Amino acid sequence: MGGLFIGLMSGTSLDGVDGVLCDFDTGASPVHVLAHAHLDFAASFSAELLALNTAGDNELHRAAIAANTLSRVGAQLVADLLAQAGARPDEVRAIGVHGQTVRHRPGEFDATGYTIQINAPALLAELTGVDVVADFRSRDVAAGGQGAPLVPAFHRAVFARDEQTVAVLNVGGIANLTVLAPTGSTLGFDCGPGNALMNHWCHRHTGRAFDDGGAWAASGTVSEALLAALRAEPYFSRTPPKSTGRDLFNPGWLEGILTGLGAVPALPTEDVQATLAELTAQTCAAALRSHAPPCRELLVCGGGSLNTHLMSRLAANLAGVNVLKTDARGLPAMQVEACAFAWLARACCRREHGNVSETTGAAGPRVLGALYPGR
Repeated sequence: MGGLFIGLMSGTSLDGVDGVLCDFDTGASPVHVLAHAHLDFAASFSAELLALNTAGDNELHRAAIAANTLSRVGAQLVADLLAQAGARPDEVRAIGVHGQTVRHRPGEFDATGYTIQINAPALLAELTGVDVVADFRSRDVAAGGQGAPLVPAFHRAVFARDEQTVAVLNVGGIANLTVLAPTGSTLGFDCGPGNALMNHWCHRHTGRAFDDGGAWAASGTVSEALLAALRAEPYFSRTPPKSTGRDLFNPGWLEGILTGLGAVPALPTEDVQATLAELTAQTCAAALRSHAPPCRELLVCGGGSLNTHLMSRLAANLAGVNVLKTDARGLPAMQVEACAFAWLARACCRREHGNVSETTGAAGPRVLGALYPGR
């Protein structure tokens, strides 16, 4: 199927939306990015999205209004991408839009559970005049899967190598790992927190949205007692398939552990930040060592790849593994997830399966997404 595809991704870091305009039919490589753009969320909107991760007053109404806002941001991003590439809306086959996850509880409550992404794809289709594909995760959940991670199939298409095992680590709010064996087998799962807790702690104590380059974390000292208490969380020892989110790794989880240790206010705030960075580095490294011991190359993408302190701690915890940003293999780290949802939109339009069922735990391969026709 010809045509261009757009991918829009807003992740658990809640910082904004990344968008890409892609061509998958160049023949030279699996994906050719024609344009990339990012729009920051207003601080008040980020706060509202964070608040909607937990039960609150009038939340159905607030979620609907937030979805409309998200689609208006997405429509502006689509316009920016088209202008940047000199392309027309009628040249775009579809927009893949992930939406903003506010609940993720697969397999719970009634053995099926659910995953909820705030989204208004019909409004995005109306505003752009382009077909929109959304709701990628629920079909996998309906088939008994985790609905996450969904990027491993794309990772295999772009980063797999015939001669060696390669791993891809996406560090957004939550960190997820994909292991690409040369045999063709693919493993993927959520490791645990990525940037979410670090961003929360940084904003709370410095007023900054994130720890630029990890400099604040680097100024602190890791608390071994706190690190041990954090790593005692049972999720880390669960066997894949598994996925997680802010339902578990949220400020309340962190505060409960800090209070239980009597670490508040005794522990310096920069030491907590250093420990949170080490938690992400160690749990991601442990996941790689446990599930891909032959791996000698780890490709890192997402916002965490810009955290030089975190990257250095990953390398320190993975002796013998070459830790690189995905830029070194042809796709910039901040474009990978948005490209994945453009790729998933293309798969939906072609009626090809988008999940890797052995990764999510679904009963089998499924076509993911729902189509909202443009004007």
